[in-house]
Amino acid sequence: MHKERALSHLAAPHWPHFATITRDTNSPGRSLSARLRQLVDPRQQVTHDYILTRWLFLRLLGVVYLVAFASLWPQIPGLIGRNGILPAGEFLASVWAPTEAQRFLLVPTLAWFNASDGFLLFMCGAGVVLSVLLILGVLPIPVLSLLWALYLSLFSVGQVFLGYQWDVLLLETGFLAIFFAPLQVLPGVPREAPPSRIVLWLFRLLAFRLMFFSGVVKVASGDPTWRNLTALSFHYETQPLPTPLAWYAHQLPLWFHTLSSAMMFLIELLVPFLIFAPRRPRLVGAGLLASLQVLIMLTGNYAFFNLLSIVLCVLLLNDTFLRRFIPLSLRDRLASPERAARPPRMRRWLAAPLAALVLFLSVVQVIYRYIPGVDVPRPALEVAQHFTPFHIVNSYGLFAVMTTSRPEIIVEGSNDGKTWLAYGFAYKPGDLERTPGWVAPHQPRLDWQMWFAALTPPWEGQLSYGWFDAFMLRLLQGSPEVLALLESNPFPDAPPRYIRAQLYNYQYTNGGNANGAWWQRELEGMYFPPTTLRDRRWQREVP
Repeated sequence: MHKERALSHLAAPHWPHFATITRDTNSPGRSLSARLRQLVDPRQQVTHDYILTRWLFLRLLGVVYLVAFASLWPQIPGLIGRNGILPAGEFLASVWAPTEAQRFLLVPTLAWFNASDGFLLFMCGAGVVLSVLLILGVLPIPVLSLLWALYLSLFSVGQVFLGYQWDVLLLETGFLAIFFAPLQVLPGVPREAPPSRIVLWLFRLLAFRLMFFSGVVKVASGDPTWRNLTALSFHYETQPLPTPLAWYAHQLPLWFHTLSSAMMFLIELLVPFLIFAPRRPRLVGAGLLASLQVLIMLTGNYAFFNLLSIVLCVLLLNDTFLRRFIPLSLRDRLASPERAARPPRMRRWLAAPLAALVLFLSVVQVIYRYIPGVDVPRPALEVAQHFTPFHIVNSYGLFAVMTTSRPEIIVEGSNDGKTWLAYGFAYKPGDLERTPGWVAPHQPRLDWQMWFAALTPPWEGQLSYGWFDAFMLRLLQGSPEVLALLESNPFPDAPPRYIRAQLYNYQYTNGGNANGAWWQRELEGMYFPPTTLRDRRWQREVP
């Protein structure tokens, strides 16, 4: 399989860097002009029915931020620390631009001031603390601004280890949330001013793009397994980190996988249009979209992606719906149209230029990626490229091409070149009898990258010094930070003299297998040949 097609499944795509509670509010009979006046003119906006919705959304977003920073925190030294696989300091040193300001615009990160392990860990720790403050509702706008800046800083130096669609989805969601949050110091739902209807619809546009284009990319790819609706008969076995339920799902008959694929296309291609429908159809759409994410969570470990997608679905609800699930004793303490504060004028007018920017970047992106034969005007493309490193608007679409086999890399070390011992990974398949684990919302990023590496061509005569080569070098050096990313190290006293990697084809055992094994495997060949620390084939001097 071609490398670019393989990596298009889950990695963040890299295009050229870039209600009210009254009855008539959502009535299909309302005139278009009335809807537009309510959207544009702050005096016409009646958004009191989304104060509780915003309260819930921001707390759940805080949970996602908390998970993201806490998951990354212990992995940072081994991934991008000084003795990690791809040191952030070395990456920044390779970035060239005429001025410091231009370097920052190319790679927007606070690590320009300090790329040490301590500062990288500090950013993760600060993110955890700020996430808790957001959950508590303390200083939401400054907290959201700092959370976005910190995660963007880590993302910008994370290289391949932070190149996933949920990473950019968190950045895009977090950026919009800055303009959605209430202007207050301490929590207090009854005192909150209503949210901007413009920003609310920008969130809904994001939810639409996320869901709809996940279906579009599958159709546009021309992949035969999606066309004949057999893709899910491979998916549960070949996805990066399956759950135990994935093994059972894989055993289901083909007709079930075909029906599931058809239902998935129905939800991804048609249901997203309910996002723009009146209230009741929109609630149905929210339920269907959230249900799809729950089903995905049951059979696959996709970090915080499914959780964040469900959080976006919360914004399809309104306070009238949410109050049904709140005890009567608490309802009087919640915001009501009579008690809600008026939003500050400056914040109301900030929404218009924000919407113009988001819509412009979205249109440029859609034309570039999905409308062949139509060229984006060069000035528009150049403007969009300036905003791309900040990930204000991103493209989405998972599993455009379905992987139909499961290659797995087994890394081994030896002191004599004859007896080889395997390194143990905590979550990816290795031991045939180990039960697939429940990992999400945590993301073991090295285990994920090993899945991608297995889909790339094996060693072909020279070392490119990509991330996998760097990983092998760190094992030869015995880097404690990198070894901490693994479950077991067969050489606890000193690093091995030789290192190699073999490629196996993994398959689930069938339903009748009674020996306790979840997997069976067959050796495909050598992925990375036996290499020593002093091998001249390394393309840079060993420190």
